[in-house]
Amino acid sequence: MAGPRRDTRGIVDAPELFARVRFRRREPAPDLRPYLEHYWLIDWDLAQPYASHVVPHPSVNVVFQRFGDGPGSATFAEVAGIGLDLFTQKLEGRGRVCGVQFRPGGFRPFAPRWPVSRWTGRRVPLGEVMPTTDADLAAVLGPAEAEEDARVAALDAYLLRAGPRPDPQAEHAMALADRIRTDRTIRRVTRLAEAEGVSARSLQRLFATYVGVGPKWVILRYRIHEALERAAGGSEGSAEPGAEVDWAQLAADLGYSDQAHLVRAFTATVGVPPTAYARPGP
Repeated sequence: MAGPRRDTRGIVDAPELFARVRFRRREPAPDLRPYLEHYWLIDWDLAQPYASHVVPHPSVNVVFQRFGDGPGSATFAEVAGIGLDLFTQKLEGRGRVCGVQFRPGGFRPFAPRWPVSRWTGRRVPLGEVMPTTDADLAAVLGPAEAEEDARVAALDAYLLRAGPRPDPQAEHAMALADRIRTDRTIRRVTRLAEAEGVSARSLQRLFATYVGVGPKWVILRYRIHEALERAAGGSEGSAEPGAEVDWAQLAADLGYSDQAHLVRAFTATVGVPPTAYARPGP
């Protein structure tokens, strides 16, 4: 497995976020890597509130969070199912987040009692899904000065204790989701079904159970992620930052029927049209 991703896909205005918080990705223990994308760690100490915005990946996250500092700080952990809309998080004062991003299809081996679609669009206490103790939260979040390596080791220990349970169907779902992410020719569910020699309905059932959303949603979300990155000037093969994007060509590359279709999808997801997002600030 490759190491943590280095791209910023899904993060709206990544340079602004990185200027305000400490953001790192870390690799999990070897036995966890088939199921996890990476850990993501954020620490902040802000004089003024700041709202971060993310276009969610088709991934479940487990998130350990501490808002504030000292005895009165709020500490909790939750399962964040796949977000269907733009996710906004207000950050203020001091705080810390230690997150686990699962591969699409990789969460169910840790919580096999339910289909992953049960969590889609929801954020629920971690203890309702996986056994969790106050000691787990304390180990993962640690005191303010806790070493980063110790927090990563605590995440490893928690997840290795929780699972995963081998599941060939989960492996199949992860492989299909990764194929959608990396193969631009996969633009329709019917094409993927034909390539796999199964019906579209079978794919939809597999994705609902193991990914949490349908394959069509995954296809469209990954294309929006690429458009978002291209708008920011950061994708492979794109122009240098600040150069004008050929939106009609990009729409064709991503499998949209025309430029207007891309603009509608981008605006509905991000909240502004791609040209406005790509426009340099004053």
